[in-house]
Amino acid sequence: VQLVESGGGLVQAGGSLRLSCAASGSIFSINRMGWYRQAPGAQRELVGDVTSGGSTNYADSVKGRFTISRDNAKNTVYLQMNSLKPEDTAVYYCNADVILRNIGSRVNYWGQGTQVTVSS
Repeated sequence: VQLVESGGGLVQAGGSLRLSCAASGSIFSINRMGWYRQAPGAQRELVGDVTSGGSTNYADSVKGRFTISRDNAKNTVYLQMNSLKPEDTAVYYCNADVILRNIGSRVNYWGQGTQVTVSS
């Protein structure tokens, strides 16, 4: 199983970016999908996640600015980031709890990360 992120880049404060993460491989289903971020010198932190049923959860620091959504048919999760701040600068990682086809095991996967830089 691979998680491939896209959509990162450089944006000015107040701007917007949309991240995408597509999962592929031997997937039966995906339970929770989420986004984490890690700034230089900091620990990786949860930005938000979404269940297969569409229930979402967000870090307090991004509530009202970021929106997570998913397309179950495409095994893809999105992160719409609005009103970006310099403190949102980090590498953003996709995460997914995958039920593997044939085996039926549940395995957690990470994407490779995509850089988001917000200039002041």
